[in-house]
Amino acid sequence: MRYGDKAAARAAVWDLLSAKKAARFPFPPHGRIPNFAGARRAAERLLAHRLFKRVRVIKVNPDSPQRWVRQLALERGITVITPTPRLKGAFRRLDPRRIPRERHAEAATLKRGGRWGDDITLAQMPKVDLVVMGSVAVTRDGRRLGKGHGYADLEYALLRELGNAPVPIATTVHGLQVLDDFPIEAHDAPVALIATPEELIEVKRRRRPPRGIDWQKLPREALEEMPVLAELRLRREAACRASPAGKARSRGRARRSSP
Repeated sequence: MRYGDKAAARAAVWDLLSAKKAARFPFPPHGRIPNFAGARRAAERLLAHRLFKRVRVIKVNPDSPQRWVRQLALERGITVITPTPRLKGAFRRLDPRRIPRERHAEAATLKRGGRWGDDITLAQMPKVDLVVMGSVAVTRDGRRLGKGHGYADLEYALLRELGNAPVPIATTVHGLQVLDDFPIEAHDAPVALIATPEELIEVKRRRRPPRGIDWQKLPREALEEMPVLAELRLRREAACRASPAGKARSRGRARRSSP
């Protein structure tokens, strides 16, 4: 199936999951990263990939279908970083060394996992080895659609701004969410691994992920709604001022303003 715009692709997937009774709680699947039948099998298939042999820290979205990714990662001793909803509270860290094994399932849930994680600042963000994003739709060549708010793409760009190396992006979806084509934009992060309950798709040739945040296109209200972005911008500006080029500009301005 091919779609000429993102909204049509999202609507088609949500409708199809409902019609085929492949959606799972919470209902309806519309307007969210849809939970789906076989989400655990997809997560197991993903974590069986060779990349996870050397993964120590992953960032995973907080949505329902990726609960199994979070739980299985904790069971394997992998630290899980999750963003708070809409990035209003930055990020939380789930450290399997500090969570009793019998509580890994609870820690992986959004509602009950709060007691097992700790909030971390940007300065405390560890090096992330792999990112798992939730998806509404994907293609076999690595295109991905989220809910339409852009948070997952922004979170990846934020990691790059913090100096994290470009890392693979993975997702788990139902087979019905794998489409033939839909349009994308420059800031849309491509996926390298797509796990469904039935197969694992490795994208061989994919676009380069974003190198950072496009501050020129970021709405002003985003800095007010997501304090972590305002903090990052201040850190970025301070780093620029402290650089040799920034110091040279400051000296030039001082000379021009002197009588």
